[in-house]
Amino acid sequence: MIAALAIVMLILLLGWSIGHTLSPTDRVLRAVAASTAAALWLAAAIGHVAALRFASPADIDAAASGSPDSPRVAIAQAVLRNTLEQVVLAIPGYLALAWVVEGSGAMIPLLAALLSVGRTLFWANYARGAAAQAFGFALTFYSSVAALVIVLVALVVRLI
Repeated sequence: MIAALAIVMLILLLGWSIGHTLSPTDRVLRAVAASTAAALWLAAAIGHVAALRFASPADIDAAASGSPDSPRVAIAQAVLRNTLEQVVLAIPGYLALAWVVEGSGAMIPLLAALLSVGRTLFWANYARGAAAQAFGFALTFYSSVAALVIVLVALVVRLI
């Protein structure tokens, strides 16, 4: 978890140092692109659950009757729930960062890339248990929370 936090901080420093000031419209467009990437992770997780639950007539009948899901479906549903949680944090973070922080133009796509790497690692390692999931979860979570914290700090600084 500490390694993931360090990576997020380094990526944010890189984004801050290479970023030039963009117009508010260009920053929001980057945030919309990043939000779309996050939403596509959610769509992929939903599609994965659907593919597992509705692969055959027997699967459809089992789902309709309320039968317990297979272990593969249960894992896919857990990944879906976690992906939804992460996307709910990421999208407002990207949009708020774009709106509030003038130098966020490079940070936003970098944060979206961290989310994608984190989701990939989390999803690929989910069946191996919490220890295997931790790094992917942390990259995703810390990158989204970092965006929200940066926005909060920027707003407090403006108010003072």
